[in-house]
Amino acid sequence: MISISRLLCNVVGPGDALRYGTQGQANLKAAYPATNSQRPIVVWNCTRRCNLHCIHCYSSAGNQDSPEVLNTKQAKSFIHDLADFGAPVLLFSGGEPLLRKDIFELASFAREQGIRTVLSSNGTLITKEVAKKIRDAGFAETGISLDGIGKKNDQFRGKKGAYEAALNGIRNCITLGQRVSLRFTITHSNYLEIPAIFDLAEREGIDRICFYHLVYAGRASGLSGDDLSHSDTRAVVDLICERTVDLYQRGFPKEVLTVDNHADGVYLYLKLKRQDPERAEKALALLQTNGGNNSGILIGAVDDVGNVHADQFWQHYSFGNIRQRKFGDIWMDTSDPLMHGLKDRKGLLRGRCAKCHYLNLCNGNLRVRAEAVFGDVWAEDPACYLTDTEIGLVQ
Repeated sequence: MISISRLLCNVVGPGDALRYGTQGQANLKAAYPATNSQRPIVVWNCTRRCNLHCIHCYSSAGNQDSPEVLNTKQAKSFIHDLADFGAPVLLFSGGEPLLRKDIFELASFAREQGIRTVLSSNGTLITKEVAKKIRDAGFAETGISLDGIGKKNDQFRGKKGAYEAALNGIRNCITLGQRVSLRFTITHSNYLEIPAIFDLAEREGIDRICFYHLVYAGRASGLSGDDLSHSDTRAVVDLICERTVDLYQRGFPKEVLTVDNHADGVYLYLKLKRQDPERAEKALALLQTNGGNNSGILIGAVDDVGNVHADQFWQHYSFGNIRQRKFGDIWMDTSDPLMHGLKDRKGLLRGRCAKCHYLNLCNGNLRVRAEAVFGDVWAEDPACYLTDTEIGLVQ
């Protein structure tokens, strides 16, 4: 994640303690008491079931669970092992996690173990009663996905009325004081909706906006053609920056992030270097501390049946299953060539990534996207929109 609001406006978000270490907050342990600073945030796709059918769903969620889905006892054992390992955050995702009958029991259990919990939902099932259960279970944040306003969102979600239902879910959470993160996946089909998304966040009092670059995984594996061109991506990042600064200057310092393309951090640094050299140096220090893409390092995923993945987009490759071995044992085992490579990838990268002057800020970006396009995990990321001159290949 690239915190646009932190880099441009010095707006400190709750996740900055993990993203930037001591530069994020003075006391990491105070924010995340159970954490080891070298342990990953874990995304748990706790179910494959979903009441929607999103065209870009990375987990290819459907209308039923696998027969092997982790039951409550197995899930609690997994969560207990995560706490022992020192994982700081468990993100309950799906499918739609609210379709798990034990979701609130498991979330409360995770909080009792000292793990910060986050809910990732499509929002359509969050009635007033459900919003209260979310709050009472101790979720620190509820992420709700919108990919446009009105009919545009419904087209992405595959269901008429999904937008209004999600908006009601957002309002029900905010009414109870629950922190809401709006999540928007950028594609060629919806990027013109971004100004309206900013307007919505301001109007509804949404705390956080995350703009996700498209990842070609799951049902989105064939959607690389719906990704933005490099020039359009630059324009979109410029727009996000402008709207973030505008909010800050008008007294609405919201947390705004871009996700799944660490070229954004380099782009912002180079932009600041021209416009505000002093802030550019501060941004550079933060980006160096963050270190770029952390798939297989400080971000991991577990699917509904217990398979461990490098991140939530690697559903097609597993390092092992938590029914047979503890998550921490699997995560620290570098006998698997991919796990070994991801943890120390710089010498394996090819193409523009291998020669990039800012590799220490990006760490090769998203490997699963390179694999999807080139069939090579270590190829350059095709979504990097920086020019050869900007990354130091041409003087």
